[in-house]
Formats: sequence, C-alpha cells, structure tokens
Amino acid sequence: VQLVVESGGGLVQPGGSLRLSCAASPTLSGINVMAWYRQVPGKPLELVAKMTSVRTINYGDSVTGRFTLSGDLADKTIFLQMNNLQPADTANYYCNVVTRTGKGWGTTTPYWGQGTQVTVSS
Repeated sequence: VQLVVESGGGLVQPGGSLRLSCAASPTLSGINVMAWYRQVPGKPLELVAKMTSVRTINYGDSVTGRFTLSGDLADKTIFLQMNNLQPADTANYYCNVVTRTGKGWGTTTPYWGQGTQVTVSS
C-alpha cells in the first residue's frame, strides 16, 4: 500500500507549466513536513520546495520565482505549480512526507512516493 502518491508529471515544452500533486495516506499521523525533491540519474537528490506544519515554505534556489508550493498539511495534500519550465527542470520528482510521533514526538519517520517524471523538451 502506497502511503504517498504523486501525480501530474509529463512532457512539456520550454516555458510551459505543470502542476504536481502529492497526497499522503489518511493513516499517516503527525505529519511535520511535506516536500518535493527531484533527481536526475547520476546526480544527488535536490530539494525543490517544502512546507512545514507551521506553514513555513522554502524553495530551492533554482526554482525560486518560478515554482509555487501550496496545500495544507492538515489535509495531507500539497501541490507544486511549476511555471516557465526549462530543460534543466527535467527530472524525476518525488514527494517526501516526514512524521513526528511517539513520546515527546521523538520519532521522526520519512516516507517517499514512487516519483513522477517531468520532461521539458521542445
């Protein structure tokens, strides 16, 4: 059973837009962070954007001003609006959910989705 499900990837021309969605399972509790990362084969994982439980939002330097993260951790759903996409944005995009549970919330557990491919090409 997938606990984190992404959708919305695809092929788009340079300058185009896509919207990614990420939904966490209703069975996950104590969600503290929901985030998008991306990875190109052979390169390290790169933070795209993340939202905390107090609604702080951070963006990676390469997407600031072009991507917008929205949603609500209470709804267990986030969205990534990607505008002015460029070939350098081509990657597999992964949703990451971090929960904090247990006594004093001392147990931190990350969950990952299967990923959704975004390809920017003319």
